[in-house]
Amino acid sequence: MYKEKRSSRSEFVPIRGLSYHVRLWESPSGTNPALPPLVLVHGWMDVAASYQFMVDALSDAFVQGRTIIAPDWRGFGLTGSGPDGSPADNYWFADYLADLDFLLDHYVSERPVDLVGHSMGGNVAMLYAGVRPARIRRLVNLEGFGLPASKPEQAPGRYAKWMDELKSLQRGELALKAYDSVEGVARRLMKTNPRLSADKAGWLAGHWARPDASGKWQILGEAAHKITSAQLYRVDEALAVYRCISAPTLAVEASDDSLATWWQGKYSLAEYHERLKQVAQARVAVIQDAGHMLHHDQPEQLATLIEGFLEQ
Repeated sequence: MYKEKRSSRSEFVPIRGLSYHVRLWESPSGTNPALPPLVLVHGWMDVAASYQFMVDALSDAFVQGRTIIAPDWRGFGLTGSGPDGSPADNYWFADYLADLDFLLDHYVSERPVDLVGHSMGGNVAMLYAGVRPARIRRLVNLEGFGLPASKPEQAPGRYAKWMDELKSLQRGELALKAYDSVEGVARRLMKTNPRLSADKAGWLAGHWARPDASGKWQILGEAAHKITSAQLYRVDEALAVYRCISAPTLAVEASDDSLATWWQGKYSLAEYHERLKQVAQARVAVIQDAGHMLHHDQPEQLATLIEGFLEQ
């Protein structure tokens, strides 16, 4: 089993009617107010603990005096989705921006932070940094590519698909698979990511899933996250927000081309790089021998890269 180098503590914070679970790595020597907090936001069907391997790979000098904050997004990990405890039946992307805004109010007040986001969290981080530019000192986007461009004429079909999938959820057709043991969860993680070692998969499985009353291990992500967004992805709006980002930005990619795998030519790295040109101070870096979960595949490479960027 993977052994943590740096232990975190969990706490629950009231955010917009939800009990938000947040993981904190704090310096044993106390917090140095001159150091910006490091905020880590995870991706779709992931959890805050996913950053443990990268946090462990950061140098002692970098971590000294610094607070690292990582929330479980609503409906993921230990954060619920409804104030009464009942699950939501769909999610709106703008809620992630507002949740992050309230979380920063709670933890840092008006202090600027260094913000790192992976995948869906990278997309949230990019938009947030454009909407609240004064709150972000430096920005790191880990494979948060956005989505292919849409056309207005797709809207009627998209709304219909959204409503149909809401009904599928109510019929139980979108339920997430349960596993007989935590070892089964670990095998599932390694099947999805062949680079994930058995020790890390075993550790992560215990944070990615929990046993229910019957002993079945349930993934800590609500099935409603599988529902297609009712709203189209509007590239022109995203680029308008990108143009408002003032923080120096590091866009990190894995050497494996995730976009080619996912979109089969409908959206490419070249198109993504064109979009990044709208960010005033953006540069691209590549992590070698890594796939989309690059913070699992090469945490040491990634930690060194991020540390150097944040300390420039």
